[in-house]
Amino acid sequence: MIFITAKFPVKPEFADSWTDIVADFTRDTRAEPGCLWFDWSRSVEDSNEYVLVEAFSDGDAGGAHVNSAHFKKAQETLPPHLVRTPKIISFSIDQDGWSELGELAVTA
Repeated sequence: MIFITAKFPVKPEFADSWTDIVADFTRDTRAEPGCLWFDWSRSVEDSNEYVLVEAFSDGDAGGAHVNSAHFKKAQETLPPHLVRTPKIISFSIDQDGWSELGELAVTA
């Protein structure tokens, strides 16, 4: 699986509407066959920063994503809403989904 986390520094005037701005991109990405998840969160420390956690089944799915029409559109439409280039961490890992955090196990 390709596991990606990216931080988006959104201009303050767009921070409250960011999820609307990325709604089509999010919907279209989630509909891709190899997309495992594509989830936005707003930082609790910086209300102008959004964190995207995404995963794709493999490199082919990740490649299809960055070559999709909706990705190319996002490359054109999202940067004007940002303060600077987003930061990213991307890894290929031998895993198919989330594991449990055993150190904080919840028992019935």
